Amino acid sequence: MDRREKEAVRYLGYGRHAVDEKTETLIRDSFKELDRTAKCRIVYRIFELEVPDDGGVKIGELEIRSKNLAKNMRGCQEAVMLGATLGIEVDMLLRRYSLMDMSKTVVLQACAAALLEEYLDDWQEEHRKVAEMEGCYLRPRFSPGYGDFDISHQEDVIRMLECAKKIGLTMTDRYMLTPSKSVTAVIGISKEEVPCHRKGCEECGKTDCIYRRQEGQRVLEKPESRACSD
Repeated sequence: MDRREKEAVRYLGYGRHAVDEKTETLIRDSFKELDRTAKCRIVYRIFELEVPDDGGVKIGELEIRSKNLAKNMRGCQEAVMLGATLGIEVDMLLRRYSLMDMSKTVVLQACAAALLEEYLDDWQEEHRKVAEMEGCYLRPRFSPGYGDFDISHQEDVIRMLECAKKIGLTMTDRYMLTPSKSVTAVIGISKEEVPCHRKGCEECGKTDCIYRRQEGQRVLEKPESRACSD
């Protein structure tokens, strides 16, 4: 299995258990279909960042009360704010299969989540050399809804990046993103290299979680210092 197939297996909750041949085939077929269907897009901007000692964070003019985010951002001078999506076409594909094949739908859901993660990681890798030349380092990606970073800040990210206009990313009145296979996040930028660039599973103390990532993390790299949409 390649990287994204292993990630899909993790999302399916197999943990360290072996995957049967039928599921492996479903995963590979699902990725082929998603590769034909997904319209991956991203928009991001870099803002000035302040991290006062009161457990808050200020990104541009946005003030956020979150001790977890403040800890993640301490020592940073700027922050990347981003929104990314696989597109409404993937939602339509999932909806179609949900009417005729629930097993395939479950696998497609996991594969779509893994594809979105791969898209973001590859996007960051493309900009790694830019970060090296500028002498900058990134902190782990941190999304609204994680820890005490309130999920209501999805609305702020979407507004500040004009996500609806630029990549068709909106949200429901319960702060759920639409298209569903989308993400918003904040990444701190520091001049100081922090040795522990860990992502969600590696940060979490729940070592018996069936969704826990078993492989080593991938370091996050710095995107270009401009607003854009791909």
